Amino acid sequence: MKNYQQLTQQYQKIAHFSHLGAICGWDQATMMPAGGNDARASAMAELSGHIHQLATAPQLGEWFANAQTESLNPTEVASLREMKRQWQLATVLPGDLVQAKSLAGSKCEHAWRSQRKDNDWAGFSKNFAGVVALSQEEAQIRAEQAGTTAYDAMLDIYEPGVTSAQLDQVFGNLKTWLPQLTQQVQAKQANESCIAVTEKYNTEQQKQLGLEVMNILGFDFNHGRLDISSHPFCGGTSTDTRITTRYDDNDFVQSMMGIVHETGHARYEQGLPKALHGLPVGEARSMGIHESQSLFFEMQLGRSTEFIQLLAPLAAKHFPDNNPAVFAPANLEQIYTRVQPGFIRVDADELTYPAHVMLRYEIERDLINQTISYQDIPELWDQKMQQYLGLSTAGNYRDGCMQDIHWTDGSFGYFPSYTLGAMYAAQFMSAMVKDVDVAAALAKQQPAPIFSWLEQNIWSKASTLETNELVKQATGEALNPEHFKRHLMKRYL
Repeated sequence: MKNYQQLTQQYQKIAHFSHLGAICGWDQATMMPAGGNDARASAMAELSGHIHQLATAPQLGEWFANAQTESLNPTEVASLREMKRQWQLATVLPGDLVQAKSLAGSKCEHAWRSQRKDNDWAGFSKNFAGVVALSQEEAQIRAEQAGTTAYDAMLDIYEPGVTSAQLDQVFGNLKTWLPQLTQQVQAKQANESCIAVTEKYNTEQQKQLGLEVMNILGFDFNHGRLDISSHPFCGGTSTDTRITTRYDDNDFVQSMMGIVHETGHARYEQGLPKALHGLPVGEARSMGIHESQSLFFEMQLGRSTEFIQLLAPLAAKHFPDNNPAVFAPANLEQIYTRVQPGFIRVDADELTYPAHVMLRYEIERDLINQTISYQDIPELWDQKMQQYLGLSTAGNYRDGCMQDIHWTDGSFGYFPSYTLGAMYAAQFMSAMVKDVDVAAALAKQQPAPIFSWLEQNIWSKASTLETNELVKQATGEALNPEHFKRHLMKRYL
């Protein structure tokens, strides 16, 4: 047997155990009774330790060395590259650290659900301190191996090849024009009348609307489902994709956009090539590309005039007892494109969303580089919220530094993916409209050509191409933030 084949068998075995871990994690966040968490956390830590042992097995080094000399086709060459990348990411860490971080993250995330509701920073920080310490230890080990800063070593897990120096340049450019644009749009919208949502919309009504929209967006219900969690997410696997949202009786827009966003993630997962399933090369390219798909669905499609015209009669159908004027397409479009700085990232409008990301990026970068302490976060969060969004979160941990789930399990380095994703999404749309009449496809409720373009240019590629090459082949150029700027100016001015 070729060494390459031995490697593929090993990584498919890892994928099987990772599949179980993903479903256990979904259940932990949606269905598991609260009293089951300690045992579940221990079981998942044990599983993560076992996966780490498989990913760092002693024979892998020899197999990689020998496989380099074997005759491989281009897809196999890419597959070998991606397996070796995952092997290098895994072998640098000791197994006890991997297991300890999994256990600390499970306990912190579970406790966060009630602590956030209670605005309990003191209680949260006791668990969070352990997660931070283990993450800093991991980052230091990775940095010494890679010869980078601690934060760049963590960033590379989610965005291969991207550095904080590049992000500083991208975000620095955003800061030169986005605040002024936001003010211009707010001034313009101040003179526009909008009928606000005042009625209540029960969970079942919102869910049925969401399911209908998911169907229009091509979600495969034979290989996935929709549930409720404290924080919306897309989990599971490409063959068993679990998405969640959260419902607020006073705001159906929140759950609807959460569903559209997570459906974008799910369509990417469900569109990955079946022939490469179970191998690293068959996985999503990066979190920035993953977020580009969710934000393509949510922002590029979901807040477009044509999509809202499609959504308006569906909303009126599912909420028949409410003021029909609210669901007039023009009014609904104003609701969906209203620019108003707010506390919550996942509910943010398209213009203020990058400010939420920059705030988190700057804090987590300094935290992992150990120039600040986790105890500094609430005060820094308040300062940056006032600087970027004109809002104060002093004493309001629930809507401030405790609102997100990512840091609870040590996912430091993830947040920049959101704004990179928004930029990729705008660039993909700029390229797509040259080949596809997107507006007509949505207006006719026949979005198949949109999904065909994404399948051909993004989904089917999985990780056969590195990020820059994927973007170049799809759009003709590497990441160009000007597409994002032009998109925002066209839509909002």
